[in-house]
Amino acid sequence: MPTMNSMVSALWFFFTQLVDQPDLARKLVRTGPVRKLPVVLSQDEVARQLGATTCLKHQGVPSVAYGAGLRASELTALKVRDIDSERMLLRVERGQGGQYRNARLPAGLLALPRQWWKAGR
Repeated sequence: MPTMNSMVSALWFFFTQLVDQPDLARKLVRTGPVRKLPVVLSQDEVARQLGATTCLKHQGVPSVAYGAGLRASELTALKVRDIDSERMLLRVERGQGGQYRNARLPAGLLALPRQWWKAGR
């Protein structure tokens, strides 16, 4: 909480610099960042979102991202050669921290991206 930490900083300055009582300043504690839980959509909400469009691209891209658990930056860096359809894996080359990882693809997820890719060729 920024306001709370500002007060702690002001009190620390007061006790150490103005009244020369650093032992009181040592008892002050800063607060950590407030972490919010992510919003998780239900299966019905996801199905409704994906079914809201008839465009294969607008159905396929979010399906792969949600089904494989990809981050936005990982999704934008994804290439066709990164798909291993035999083992149902995606090779994510520039994942978090610049490292590569393999993301599992749920069964039946490749049908929609394949249709989109064939339609675009």
